Formats: sequence, C-alpha cells, structure tokens
Amino acid sequence: MMKKIVLSLIATLFIITSTLADTSVKGYYKSNGIYVEPHHRSSPNSTKSDNWSTSGNTNPYTGEKGTRRSCGVGSSLLNC
Repeated sequence: MMKKIVLSLIATLFIITSTLADTSVKGYYKSNGIYVEPHHRSSPNSTKSDNWSTSGNTNPYTGEKGTRRSCGVGSSLLNC
C-alpha cells in the first residue's frame, strides 16, 4: 500500500514538472509570409541540453526522439 502511494506521488510530481517545463506558442506569420502553426516547445533557458530536439530527450507531445547533439549538461548556448 505504501509503495503504491509513493509511486503515485512520484508520478504526479513528474507530470507537474513536465507541464511546467513547456510553453505554448501561438500561430504566427513570418516576415516571408509563411504561417507557423501553433505548437509547444520547451521553456527557454540558457542551455540546449534539455531541449526536446536534443539527443536523449523525447518530445512529450509528438513522441519524436531528439537528434541534435548535446553540448553537455549546463552548457551555455554561447559555448556550444
């Protein structure tokens, strides 16, 4: 019983953390007239290693696995 409670708590925290780590982007037109569909992306920060497109990560909305090379945990965008 206690094991189920602990696993449920861990799953709930994981879901909440995942939800807070993304941003909804509204559709928009680029300067060249191309329309970009609304989509989700990982929240902006100073590292590339936690982006959904980075190798080892998976986009939770599409199930696509990341293919871009990682610069390492905590690597700055400027040093990559």
